[in-house]
Amino acid sequence: MEEKELIRLSQEGDEEAFSLLVIKYQRKVFCLAYGFTHNRETADDLAQEAFIKAYFGLSRFKFKSTFGTWLYRITINTIKDHLRKKERMNKVSIQDIHERFSFREDEERERETKKRQEERRRIVHQFIQTLPEKYRTILTLRDIQDFSYQEISKILRISPGTVDSRLHRARKMLRDKLKPLLRKKGGDDEM
Repeated sequence: MEEKELIRLSQEGDEEAFSLLVIKYQRKVFCLAYGFTHNRETADDLAQEAFIKAYFGLSRFKFKSTFGTWLYRITINTIKDHLRKKERMNKVSIQDIHERFSFREDEERERETKKRQEERRRIVHQFIQTLPEKYRTILTLRDIQDFSYQEISKILRISPGTVDSRLHRARKMLRDKLKPLLRKKGGDDEM
């Protein structure tokens, strides 16, 4: 059955048709939420919340964009709401991040390399969380979730040029924040 038909049936209250749409998009929605939260349980909850909002908002879907774009927009808004609430409760201190980022060179090389990579991911994620929301969103959609400029443009309802300029600014802001942590030894020791 075509997607448009599934949407039409879902709008008429056919729960089975909507469950087929969920099956089609659940992995992408979960990955999108996980890319922002880096927590499987939270990503599951956010994905479920996004699908619930989509189900109850189906009457507002007018086929002006693809269903996927509409659903990703709902997902992004759901994630933003969650992160705003979380941000109010738990501000990340840049100083805390600096203190946690210390490696001892005398530890076993192979084990340390793995630990460093994980720590770097965590730190980069923490620094991304300190960016203003519009830059954090662009960076996550493009560099973590690998959405195209066109997809991001549709999801966020901004022009591809705005996507490009925000992405450029977001990357520069992230580089500037990470600069104190970058090492100049080369090889595996670089951030």
